[in-house]
Amino acid sequence: MESIAPTEASAATAPALAFHDVSFSYAAQDGEVARPILSHLSLDVEEGSLTLLTGPTGCGKTTLLSLAKPEVAPAGTCTGGVCVMGHDVRRLSPVESARLVGYVFQDPDAQVVCDTVWHEMAFGLENLGVPEPEMHRRVAETCTFLGMEPWFRQSVATLSGGQRQVLALAATLAMQPRLLLLDEPTSMLDPVAERDFLHALFRVNHELGTTVVVATHRPAPMVGYATAALRMEDGQVSPVTSLDGLSTEPDLLSGTRWEGAPAATSDERDAAAAGMDGVWMRYQRDEGWVLRDCSLAVASGSVHAIIGGNGSGKTSLLLTLAGVTRVSRGRVTNPLAVSQALLPQDPKVLLVGETVADVVDPMHGHDGHGPDEGRQMLERMGLSGLEDRSPFDLSAGQQQLLALARLLLHRPRLLLLDEPTKGLDDAAASLVAQVICERRDAGCTIVLATHDLRLARQVSDTTSLLFDGGITATLATDDYFRRTILNG
Repeated sequence: MESIAPTEASAATAPALAFHDVSFSYAAQDGEVARPILSHLSLDVEEGSLTLLTGPTGCGKTTLLSLAKPEVAPAGTCTGGVCVMGHDVRRLSPVESARLVGYVFQDPDAQVVCDTVWHEMAFGLENLGVPEPEMHRRVAETCTFLGMEPWFRQSVATLSGGQRQVLALAATLAMQPRLLLLDEPTSMLDPVAERDFLHALFRVNHELGTTVVVATHRPAPMVGYATAALRMEDGQVSPVTSLDGLSTEPDLLSGTRWEGAPAATSDERDAAAAGMDGVWMRYQRDEGWVLRDCSLAVASGSVHAIIGGNGSGKTSLLLTLAGVTRVSRGRVTNPLAVSQALLPQDPKVLLVGETVADVVDPMHGHDGHGPDEGRQMLERMGLSGLEDRSPFDLSAGQQQLLALARLLLHRPRLLLLDEPTKGLDDAAASLVAQVICERRDAGCTIVLATHDLRLARQVSDTTSLLFDGGITATLATDDYFRRTILNG
């Protein structure tokens, strides 16, 4: 990578992050021409700012951020120069990089490496050689700052996706970097946790003076904390002149509610397609209950939303309903188990194949559809033109859409979706909302666990609140959101 090399004297007045004429292309597959993700891109991020990086799914936001952190920079061809606080990132030692740049991944499982929360918090500090008294102070202060004390000694395996995301931030923040880069940091947080997280991030920026850059598809909740914003599209970035324009979120559907299907209370929808009665479930005998006396009835041909805070057990409920986890007491009823499909929080486990086309190719373990249907499904999910790309070179949002495309090709009668709009921009989230409604209209029963209350409000027939391991309330969705204070 060609670079700019400022002197040490100029480093004191340099931008916190600077890209100079940067172009980047991922390594090409056999016979494929490498396509540029970034094209002669230049930008400066002012030190002390809290800058939002926005743009559509797959535009290259993650690629841009990762080029500023040598240890996570992607493989490919890069020209131009990237500097942090005036220092060429190629010339940073691992210790210098850790002290200058903190990076929080969109997928916390790609970052968290230790088995317990406290060990993960200490891991980076140990590698930096921080003295033990100082290390204990930093860990305690960071955990207090982010409200982690109640689960400080827990196993990482017992944490919800949102808690793991907070842990990834905390472990990075404990190293006190001067520049903090975050990739979709709130995508797995419930609305209340998101507000707490963003307030803590504001304090990190405002009180500690840390420069923060946040790549996000949902800038609206962050606008009140930001000092600047950039929009990325077609390999370039441009400044957002008015933050006010980012403060509203459009409806996912053309109206506030989907009008193409009969009401969930019609006679043909009364029969229960799946459910559980008095279920108690935990992952290990010596651990606490995740589900406790949990009962749920899902009407046939309906969309049923499960909402609740981080760690409330939404993912566990889906896994239990699918028969992936065993219950200690109670009963699970799922007559559609032979025709069910589960979209997990990590879509990469479904991306089997060397290329995007392989993932939806009937020759790669799929049945019931032909190659034309696979191509049509890619087009439906906005993935046309990516057929020859490796699925692991896609953005996280594109991986989410591809995993869903693969599941839909099986035409399941029961579709279980865990955070289906995670990491998606408004256009892609709208597409998922439309697909959910189309599947429901075709007779599919859908259970979705989500923090995206906008999605739950607009596509579900019924909403249930999961709290303290059990279903606390189940109401028709319109009734639920008329009564609730959780309208984040």
